[in-house]
Amino acid sequence: MVVHHEAFTLDTTADGEVIDITELAQKTLANSGVAEGIATVFVAHSTCGVTIIECEPGCNADLNTVMNRLAPESDRWEHNERNADTNGHSHARAGIIGPSVTIPVTASELMLGVWQRVICIDFDDRPRSRRLVVTVLGD
Repeated sequence: MVVHHEAFTLDTTADGEVIDITELAQKTLANSGVAEGIATVFVAHSTCGVTIIECEPGCNADLNTVMNRLAPESDRWEHNERNADTNGHSHARAGIIGPSVTIPVTASELMLGVWQRVICIDFDDRPRSRRLVVTVLGD
């Protein structure tokens, strides 16, 4: 069994920026030599999320609209009160989306649907440098 990791740095502009990271996952899969298994894409930050969506401007805007409704920046956030911070909403949004996705691999290909793309979405209220880790496990 092969276990292969690669890490990437993403510089983000924040405020719901959506970054298509599918190619990074595919590159890592190709470098791993794995034909059958799984790939996990993980972002190592608490105000950023990873999910799968049709990555096009309309879907990206709709996702941000939903996150704005669920966790409005203007609400009172205990995190902000306790830490003299301004990104409590960012933590809540990232918690809803989650930090990772796992994708089946068959015949050395990510088993994504026709319109599915792996995205990283940065919910923070300021630009950041983000660490993304892709792990491939299989034979």
